[in-house]
Amino acid sequence: MTHFIDVILPIPVPNKFTYLVSAAEAQFLTPGVRVSVPFGKTKIYTALVYQIHNTPPEVYEPKEIHQILDDTPIVTKQQLEFWHWIASYYMCAVGEVMRAALPNAFLLESETVISGKNDVVLKDSELKDDEFLVYEALQHQTSLSIHEVSNILDKKNVLPVIKRLLEKKVINVQEEIYEKYKPKLVRYVKFPEEYQSDDALKDVLDSLSRAPKQREVVLSLFSLIAKSKKPIKVKELIKTSQSSSAIIKTLIDKGVLEAYYLQIDRVQFTGEKSNTSKALNTAQETALQAIKAGFNHHHTVLLHGVTSSGKTEIYVKLIEEQIRQGKQVLFLVPEIALTTQLVNRLQDYFGEEVAVFHSKYSTNERVEVWNHVLEQSSKAKIILGARSSILLPFQSLGLIIVDEEHEQSYKQFDPAPRYHARDAAVVLANQFQAKILLGSATPSLESYFNAQQGKYGLVELKTRYNDVLMPEIELVDIKDKHKRKRMTGHFSDRLIVEMQAALEEGFQIILFQNRRGFSPIVECTTCGHSPQCPNCDVSLTYHRFKGQLRCHYCGYYSVMPKTCDACGSPDLDTKGFGTEQVAKEVSEIFPETKVGRMDLDTTRGKYGYEKIITAFEQQEIDVLVGTQMLTKGLDFRNVKLVGIMNADNMLNFPDFRAHERSFQLMLQVSGRAGRTKERGKVLIQTYNPYHNILQQVSTNTYADMFKEQMDDRYNFKYPPVYRLIKITFKHRDYNWVNEGASWYAKSLRMVFKDNVLGPEFPPVARIRNQYIKHVLLKIPPKQSLAKTKEAIVKVNNSFMSVKTFRSVRVILNVDNY
Repeated sequence: MTHFIDVILPIPVPNKFTYLVSAAEAQFLTPGVRVSVPFGKTKIYTALVYQIHNTPPEVYEPKEIHQILDDTPIVTKQQLEFWHWIASYYMCAVGEVMRAALPNAFLLESETVISGKNDVVLKDSELKDDEFLVYEALQHQTSLSIHEVSNILDKKNVLPVIKRLLEKKVINVQEEIYEKYKPKLVRYVKFPEEYQSDDALKDVLDSLSRAPKQREVVLSLFSLIAKSKKPIKVKELIKTSQSSSAIIKTLIDKGVLEAYYLQIDRVQFTGEKSNTSKALNTAQETALQAIKAGFNHHHTVLLHGVTSSGKTEIYVKLIEEQIRQGKQVLFLVPEIALTTQLVNRLQDYFGEEVAVFHSKYSTNERVEVWNHVLEQSSKAKIILGARSSILLPFQSLGLIIVDEEHEQSYKQFDPAPRYHARDAAVVLANQFQAKILLGSATPSLESYFNAQQGKYGLVELKTRYNDVLMPEIELVDIKDKHKRKRMTGHFSDRLIVEMQAALEEGFQIILFQNRRGFSPIVECTTCGHSPQCPNCDVSLTYHRFKGQLRCHYCGYYSVMPKTCDACGSPDLDTKGFGTEQVAKEVSEIFPETKVGRMDLDTTRGKYGYEKIITAFEQQEIDVLVGTQMLTKGLDFRNVKLVGIMNADNMLNFPDFRAHERSFQLMLQVSGRAGRTKERGKVLIQTYNPYHNILQQVSTNTYADMFKEQMDDRYNFKYPPVYRLIKITFKHRDYNWVNEGASWYAKSLRMVFKDNVLGPEFPPVARIRNQYIKHVLLKIPPKQSLAKTKEAIVKVNNSFMSVKTFRSVRVILNVDNY
């Protein structure tokens, strides 16, 4: 009987592919095991076995697999089901989900390797200089990679040389896969068995009487072993005995010491675990009991707790309960910045049971966390991570906590799968029959609406921990301040007075401006010319620190010009302001103050967030200026004043969610103030203090905002009342995007009538030299989502079959939150 396997390939193709395997291989293989398979003419891919069967494919001759890469599955059955749900719901290929889920090291890549032919002998004159260099290298070693050939010839493009050698039949070319994950090995040292008795050790010391340094090493190792029962690292021995690696090597060569290697984790917990979590106050205890009661009737419960109400302590109590039952817990956070503080807090309670998983970790570190989760190791009972951690291979998930569930960072925009981690987590919890708790001080309209409709349980926590008062929020009319000439740069006199008072009392200040750089626009005052990005339809942002103009969409940068590129005038002025300019102005107004900045420019390194947050916590920084990173639930104990530099930027944004997002951002950043005994103060600078959203922020009335926004959503048919699918078209040619989008929209209108909006160009209509156009499809509450997607797929296939439109890229974004 012939055996076949269906595999998932990490590429965006809709179907699975079938390969031929032997009877022995079929018996050994199980779903979730990796195999390397040939695909196309020359490529070799890492694929995942989906199923084993005896049905040959009808339309093509199956190839044999290249090799089996695992002894046991690295992906679980539940994971494969979850991946299929994501692919189906978010309209992408399972291979794209696989590529997003697996750490890069698991996706072994193939590399072109060239080897010499033994039976071919050529004269030197028959080869060109560069060909001869490669030919000669192959006489000394059996094979060369493309990278090695590139180094030998000292040039990047070596393919023409390889092509000529192939034509002369001097070389063979093949694809070989290589392993990317290398376990971290640490060198340890011990006495061989024959030297472990006291008498044998005495003899060794006597024999080393003329080598005092070697004798010192042996004595040091003996004392280290006596003190600690743990294995002794070579580094530790060198440090204790004040010797060198050369002396250790000599003793190993003599057979006095024995070296061995142990595999260790790259990320390790080094602190002390404190045994007990904090006792809850009455409001927290009531909320905890209400959550448990809610879990009896709903899989999902929404915890709406004001900022600094002690939601984390409630989470800790729920986690403790799950750990006692031997279950795994997933703790989702929206931003890597948050993990720094949360890791410390959770490790205080749970020690090394906490594993962290996010994009700033290296490939090898991610593999280690993956393996711990798969093996249900004691080092991964609690997984704390950003959105990608929902794709880990959980075995016994008992609880998912989604902190700051309103955050848009939970939505993946590019590349596919364009999933929303909060919504996907609800499905994942359901799959494991686990519970899911969504926590936020400013819940998303979707979650609050679901709670009102009875789909989710709802628990409200309305008082801050220790009954600290909510911060006093004051609106400052900067239009009026400008008229009265009471502005110093971008600071009103009111803000300066409050900053002065807070600094004198020894408190810290947070200033929020949701735009990085020094200034978003540089303009010539003579001719009005403003430098634009050559690849995008957007002006270049001035970054003063580096003396550069930068594009925040494609990364293009140029040196800040001394004169106008158009008319040559030296009179260049900046319009608008970002975090860099705010930080500079603070230093000028308060010269004695230490100012820090937290935005994408200052947090690029692996520990970028950690350094800034730690410096602010330890009060090495007096004033922290930052973008929306500051709003993500960070807990600073000594902040009394929060200043929002310009609220209008957020409010006047062309998006149906602009008002909801502005409310959430402002209330979240306000929540950083006055988290201990002293009541905090928030100053919001605006040109329009009578705006409804600002009034709702100043009185902290989430219910009013919810009611007003829901009225708008009902009237204009937007989520959560209607569902949205956004279809984006991209191409380098303006006309092709136009024609393609119009054709697509017309086809959709034939099916969905007035529920199709567009096509329209977005505010920034060209990014990275690609023109962009959007079509928005609204799906009424009673309309079948599955049938809607079927209709879109049909239109999409018809679109792709038109030769003219084949090069236009179409992106389907389901639930475009």
